[in-house]
Amino acid sequence: MEDTNTSVNYGSTFHTVPGLAKVIGKYEIIGEAGRGSMGTVYEAFDPFANRKVAIKVAHPHFVKQDEDGLRFRKLFFNEAHAAGVLSHPSILSLFDAGVDGETCYLVMEFISGARTLEDFCKPNTLLSVREIVGIIYKCAKALDYAHRQGIIHRDIKPSNILFTDDRDIKISDFSIARINRADQTSTQFDGFMGSPLYMSPEQINEWPMTTNTDIFSLGTVMYEMLTGHHPFRADSLAAIINNITNETPVPLSEYRQDLPEGLDYILARMLKKKNSKRYATGLDLAADMALLFDDLEKVDTQDALRDRFDSLSKLGFFKSFNDAEIWSLVRASNWDSYVPGKIIINEGDKDHSFYIILAGQVMIQKNNQIIETLKEGDCFGEMGFLSTTERTASVTAKTDVSLIRVNQSTLDRADESTQLRFLKVFVGIVVERLKLTTSILTQLRQI
Repeated sequence: MEDTNTSVNYGSTFHTVPGLAKVIGKYEIIGEAGRGSMGTVYEAFDPFANRKVAIKVAHPHFVKQDEDGLRFRKLFFNEAHAAGVLSHPSILSLFDAGVDGETCYLVMEFISGARTLEDFCKPNTLLSVREIVGIIYKCAKALDYAHRQGIIHRDIKPSNILFTDDRDIKISDFSIARINRADQTSTQFDGFMGSPLYMSPEQINEWPMTTNTDIFSLGTVMYEMLTGHHPFRADSLAAIINNITNETPVPLSEYRQDLPEGLDYILARMLKKKNSKRYATGLDLAADMALLFDDLEKVDTQDALRDRFDSLSKLGFFKSFNDAEIWSLVRASNWDSYVPGKIIINEGDKDHSFYIILAGQVMIQKNNQIIETLKEGDCFGEMGFLSTTERTASVTAKTDVSLIRVNQSTLDRADESTQLRFLKVFVGIVVERLKLTTSILTQLRQI
């Protein structure tokens, strides 16, 4: 298996490296920009073109004068053969390739301040839905262009897609690309190559592949960017392989409720196990992604999500939660609003939700008598959450009310640390309520 991950953060602080040559070929080295499994990337200056460039230098211990070293060189320069024929605004440009003594290097477009999409695949760092849709749309168009040039990337993953300062994208690292062009005679690399978590079923099984193997990998990236969770992650390679080839990922709706109609269909089609059932081309995928933009006006903006985050972080219930855990609940919870007089819970109903008031006041009523008024930061519905028993009181909105509603399905959408934190705080509240109830009963007996 080859893992060619070169995770480069072009926004890193550059530093000089002791013993590093000041010049590679005609290029003046400025400092190190990033490091991956195949090589190190440096910021450099091209005095002839008068521009900054990025130079990927193969790790010296790989470049040996033996059979393995020769194979590595062919693999390393495969990127030059593939990317060298591509010229697209969403594909990282490759300018030059060469050997300087024992140094094998590739010269690429330098993107100042860029990060990879890996930075946006965690529950607390997700981009807005609109931005994610735009990114996948651009990737689909870029891949369609590459496919029409006879290039299959074969290693689409978050660390191989750069996100620039002006919020554009650049697909990079064509080192294991398959080249199907009459004008390219370079050795093709087959077999189990790439990053297992982002492989298609045909890559995993070493079956014949078509261009839409990249669409499957892009679907995996989109799922991760939307949820902060990988659809096929497991504890072992065998389990990952089984998940990719046999298992259907958890629906997006299990993680969040703010997605436009149609996104589930698009993602499901991208992740079809049989490539004949996926989108045939990147252009077909891009066309469906374009249709989503009309629906995005109906979903929450990133500003709205930030407002929700701010609302939760101010409540006492969440004071022990870290930012990542609050973001996880922001996206997983059901957010409801009620006008004055609207019934939230009916006495006698069976309900298994727990409620936390974000704003407004509610009345707790039993036998049509008001027994308590709750306000912002208060919660109710603990016993129903625990046992799905009949509600012993009604809850009605006294003013305009907004609240979050949490049940077991909600918690299942959140990550494990968030679930554990929530349950710990929840149990603490139940214990305090029981203490209060015990105290009241004791006082009544004394009376």
